[in-house]
Amino acid sequence: MEKAARIRKERSEIKRQLKDGSITLAVALDRSSTDEAIGKMRVLTLLESLPALGKVKARRLLDQIGIAESRRVRGLGANQRAELLRVTTR
Repeated sequence: MEKAARIRKERSEIKRQLKDGSITLAVALDRSSTDEAIGKMRVLTLLESLPALGKVKARRLLDQIGIAESRRVRGLGANQRAELLRVTTR
C-alpha cells in the first residue's frame, strides 16, 4: 500500500513538472528506464500532461505514430520514442 501511494505521488509530481515545463518529454523518456514511476506510466497520460497537448490531440498523435493507447512508456521502441520527440518538439 505504501509503495502504491509513493508511486502515485511520484507520477503526479512528474505530470506537474511536465505541465509547468520543469522537465521536457525527452528527459521523462530518458528517466523511464530507471524510474519505475515513469516507466510504468501510460504514454497517453504522459502526453496529456504536456502543456500544448490535451486529451484529443494526444490520442490523435498516438494514432498518427501507431502507438496503442494502452502502451506503457517503458514498452516504447527506439523509433517510437524518436518519433514522439520529433512530433512534440515542432
